[in-house]
Amino acid sequence: MPKDVNEQMEILLRGTVDIVSKGELIKKIDRSMQEKRPLRVKLGLDPTAPDIHIGNAIPIHKLRAFQSLGHTAILIIGDYTAVVGDPSGVNKTRPMITHDKVLENAKTYLTQAGKILDMDKTEVVYNSKWFKSMTFNDVIQLVSKMTVARMMERDDFSKRYKAGSPISLHEFIYPLMQGYDSIMVKNDVELGGTDQLFSLLVGRDLQKDAGMEPQVVLTTSLLEGIDGNKKMSKSLNNYIGITEPPREMFGKVMSIPDNLMRKYFELATDVSIEDIQQLLDEKTHPRTAKVALAKAIVTRYHNLQAAEAAAEEFDRVFKEGALPDEIPIISIPDGELENGKIWITKLIVSCKFAATNGEARRLIQQGGVSVNSETINDPTLNIEITPGMTLKVGKRRFAKIVLQ
Repeated sequence: MPKDVNEQMEILLRGTVDIVSKGELIKKIDRSMQEKRPLRVKLGLDPTAPDIHIGNAIPIHKLRAFQSLGHTAILIIGDYTAVVGDPSGVNKTRPMITHDKVLENAKTYLTQAGKILDMDKTEVVYNSKWFKSMTFNDVIQLVSKMTVARMMERDDFSKRYKAGSPISLHEFIYPLMQGYDSIMVKNDVELGGTDQLFSLLVGRDLQKDAGMEPQVVLTTSLLEGIDGNKKMSKSLNNYIGITEPPREMFGKVMSIPDNLMRKYFELATDVSIEDIQQLLDEKTHPRTAKVALAKAIVTRYHNLQAAEAAAEEFDRVFKEGALPDEIPIISIPDGELENGKIWITKLIVSCKFAATNGEARRLIQQGGVSVNSETINDPTLNIEITPGMTLKVGKRRFAKIVLQ
């Protein structure tokens, strides 16, 4: 392996919150170097949605860091755990999804994970490999490893119990299933977000019970979304997808609050800590630092040329008031018009620039909607669709509207 223990630890500690325990990890790395046996490092992904955003990608990049140091990356595709639903960080029971939907999502997960990991050197395992063959007696044996009292130590469950919110029995099984994965792949280290800590520690307990050396648990920070408030999430529409076009990705990064720049730099880029310190020095203008951040994120998932082009277009569109080079064309069926006109609120929803009429109205009332560069302030307005008409919603969403 190319680096000594201290150098490896310096790389692996970046963005890390919990290590259980640091001493054990040092011993495992030292032993792996002496024995020339790479550590087996596990990360479980539940494909509950088809896309990965840069917040989801943080532990995948940590897995890549281990992989780059010569260790074995193990990617667990939780096609059975995803059906149960991870209770981490939620205040109600997650809706269960079908196994077929999970498998469909898994295809895009693997493609997107391949933007980060060396998939030729990654062990990809579906946990249905062992769970689909378990008997009911096997399930009883597994759940007997956990007491209700221990399960209620979990913050998610204790809060819901005190609030009188329902907790389904199948949710108790989830951390046991995740822990059982660790037994089956015999991993040395398991990665996850801070909201996964309880389940990761269950994996340690189950490995001990099975007579195995317990895994080291390593968690990474959760990343707030571009709104600066809640955890990045597709459902909250505050995310940056790792497959988004460079200009969209760049524009979203430029919208984050200044106080999140350090966290984004450390967790979502490859910029060195020394360079981050210089960029965030009080002598550097915040906009200069944010442009560097946006370029770094676009470069990570695309390339430097795409990042430079996105930066130039951002300046042209948002600084000089020009239109983007490429504007998507959206066709509106003629049947949606009344007397040759369409309700502006309905148009915004039809273009998928807002999820509901209420959201579209708020965007209009906030002055965030324009047609052919003229701001629309009346959410009840009916407008005529003219050749080459351009709709702009917010700072980054444009569309040329044509009749179908």
